Amino acid sequence: MPKDISEMAGQFGHGLLLTLAMTALVFAGAVLLGLLLAVFRISPVLPLRAAAATYVTVFRNIPLLVLLVLFVFGLPDVGLLFSLFFTVTLTMALYWAAFICEVVRAGIRTVPMGQAEAARALGLSTGQVLRHVILPQALRRMVQPLASIFIGLALSTSLAAAVGVAELTGQAQFIMLKYDNPLTSFAVTTAVYVLITLSCGLLAGRVERKVAIGT
Repeated sequence: MPKDISEMAGQFGHGLLLTLAMTALVFAGAVLLGLLLAVFRISPVLPLRAAAATYVTVFRNIPLLVLLVLFVFGLPDVGLLFSLFFTVTLTMALYWAAFICEVVRAGIRTVPMGQAEAARALGLSTGQVLRHVILPQALRRMVQPLASIFIGLALSTSLAAAVGVAELTGQAQFIMLKYDNPLTSFAVTTAVYVLITLSCGLLAGRVERKVAIGT
């Protein structure tokens, strides 16, 4: 029994590390791409606006599991061979970038247009206005929405188990089959996900209060 418990703990630990790594990488990639898409959506250049709007519309209206299956099993068919972890992480980043784009765009809209016009009057370029005037203020208003996306993203990593990634949920399924103990394996998995989401919520609250004091 102690050996079984040790093996189960090791498998859960491996799954948790993989889940955390996937969550961090997906969120970082989604934020970078989402910011770029948001800039395109407010760009005065029509083709950029149209391309970004099309991207957001398409990715927000396709279930993530469908995208994972398409990328994991479709890319090899067209000659694009990547590791399973990379393919799943890339797919999830592309998916969540569409949601982050809309959060950023909504945050930008909360900044009074007069501030952007005043910055342009001082000689700042469009890029400088975004970087130094609009985005710093918009980001203060995006803490909770981004935290909600992060929580949803962290929970959605469980879908990776459906395409063969041995993250937390995947390890729970393996343990359930090996030890025939579904209640314990998924109870532990549930507790870990709850801990992740509660920690994120508490951290977001602290960050929001901190940036609010600085405004």
